[in-house]
Amino acid sequence: MSSRETTKAERANPPAADGASRNLTFGLLDTLGRAIVTGAYEMERFPTEAELADIHAVSRSVTREAVKMLTAKGLLTARPRKGTTVLPSSAWNLFDPDVLRWIMERKFSLELLRQFSELRIAIEPAAAALAAQAGSADAIAAIAAGYARMESAEAGGGDTLEADIDFHVAVLDASANPFYMRFRNLVASALQTSIRFTNRFKGRTASLPQHAAVLAAIQAGDPEAARAGMAAIIHEVMIMIADAERGEGP
Repeated sequence: MSSRETTKAERANPPAADGASRNLTFGLLDTLGRAIVTGAYEMERFPTEAELADIHAVSRSVTREAVKMLTAKGLLTARPRKGTTVLPSSAWNLFDPDVLRWIMERKFSLELLRQFSELRIAIEPAAAALAAQAGSADAIAAIAAGYARMESAEAGGGDTLEADIDFHVAVLDASANPFYMRFRNLVASALQTSIRFTNRFKGRTASLPQHAAVLAAIQAGDPEAARAGMAAIIHEVMIMIADAERGEGP
């Protein structure tokens, strides 16, 4: 094809303004990313850029940019003469917010919840200990605000999941360690998955006394109590997961 030739999609959709083009790119990125992560291409090859342009009625430049972004997220690889192929999940950037969101849209998986929880128990207790040691007054106040939102939500004054996430993210931020802070999206996704599981227990919500104990330990500057308290919160979920995997849970 010469540089003067265009795809059917390009003839039907002339180049858009930069803002519109970006919207089309991110729309296609979301569509393709969700399809890849939920297994749409497990049994069939990934389309070429020209095929994607025709299928989704967008320009080649839009498909090219979306494919580049998916490649950067570890979902695709492009090789000469072999085209573009979907990579196994072991290659995906699981810390990418989009990838995490797409994973959350898959069918509920106890295995995924267990893997999330295994990582959380390795990270969050240590972050809580650091928050007790190095957390600034403002950072600790943010944890207290998160807990206050949890109390309010428990009484019907808000979303219990969002409040729980606010609390745990505030603890990561209070660690004053930028590496721990990078786990915000993963912890939020893990909690979203966890609540889908624990909601199977009638009336089961996050334990306010356990979270209050973590907050009190951080406010008191007691790193070991903060570490133990956070570990207890996550360990309780891990016990329920193990029971469910043995067929003893909900």
